[in-house]
Order: sequence, then structure tokens, then C-alpha cells
Amino acid sequence: MKVNQIYVNLPVKDVQKTRAFWTQLGFSINEQFSDENAVCVVMNEEYIYTMFLKQEFFQTFTNRPFAKGDTTQVLLAIGVSSREEVDQMVKTAIENGGSKYSEPMDHGWMYQSAFADIDGHQWEVMYGDASQIPTEQ
Repeated sequence: MKVNQIYVNLPVKDVQKTRAFWTQLGFSINEQFSDENAVCVVMNEEYIYTMFLKQEFFQTFTNRPFAKGDTTQVLLAIGVSSREEVDQMVKTAIENGGSKYSEPMDHGWMYQSAFADIDGHQWEVMYGDASQIPTEQ
């Protein structure tokens, strides 16, 4: 089996503020799947989308309570093309209302940093070069 797309669905308090936050980070919006209840952020044009759904609308998709920013149900990890992009994305997120929740980590072959968005969802941003993974001798 092969997954050809992924849609991550996350609850948010304010769809318009969420739209502004993610467009400030440089992401585009798929307007076909966006309205007053949801904004579809394009993470990768062909494959990866995040649906940020107004909390009340999100609740119509599940019979369970959802995390409201004070608990962690999922850590979202995204890869970018360079260490500089990692730092820039985290910096821009913090400048636009997000928060830092851990220090950057350099593993040699992988560099990562993190931010929580305006609704408390935690995003790990990483750059990795698999050719630099140490081999055991």
C-alpha cells in the first residue's frame, strides 16, 4: 500500500487568525477547501495538507474531546530544505504569535527546532542529510 496524500486535521479557535499565521510563514491556501469553518494550508502542493478546522466544526468529525492547547496529543514534524529554513520558520512563527517550546538540536546529520502555533499545536521543523548519518565501524 502507498499513501498518495495526507490531510492533517487540527482544531483552531479562529480560522482567520490561523490563515494569517500560516501565510506569514510562507504557505499557500487551497481556497477550494477553505471557508469560515476551515482553512486548508498547502504544506506540499501534491501530497500534504493541513486542515485547520474551527473547534466547533472539528467536533462534528469526532465523538471524542480534542486537545485544546494545554495537552499534547500529537507532535507534527515537517522537513525543510536547509538549516537556515528551519531557523527562519521558527523565528517567523514566534514573531507572529507562536511560541518556542524547546531549544534547537544539532545531531550532525539532522538539525531541528520547534514552535507551537497560535492554538498550541506543536511543530518540529527539521533539516536532515541522510548521507551524513554516521556508519558503525
